[in-house]
Amino acid sequence: MINVHQLSEDEYEVRVRAAVETVHRVTLRAAECERLAGPGISAAQLIETSFQFLLEREPNTSILAAFELPVISRYFPEFEREIGRRLRV
Repeated sequence: MINVHQLSEDEYEVRVRAAVETVHRVTLRAAECERLAGPGISAAQLIETSFQFLLEREPNTSILAAFELPVISRYFPEFEREIGRRLRV
């Protein structure tokens, strides 16, 4: 289970409940949210979908504790293309 909670304008806390619960601090600026997700998609929805993407590739205990959402592309080059496809379906 993925729970996204907004802490400030561009800071979010993400709790992932699995065998081991983890907490992550994610930075997502409005301009990056629109670039990655397009209009009409909330930051929380983009972050949750991004964590689903990550959890398909690694356990929650391997996800960085704090990061800017676009950094996912450094580890998974297909991220931006895939996240856009998932959110526009």
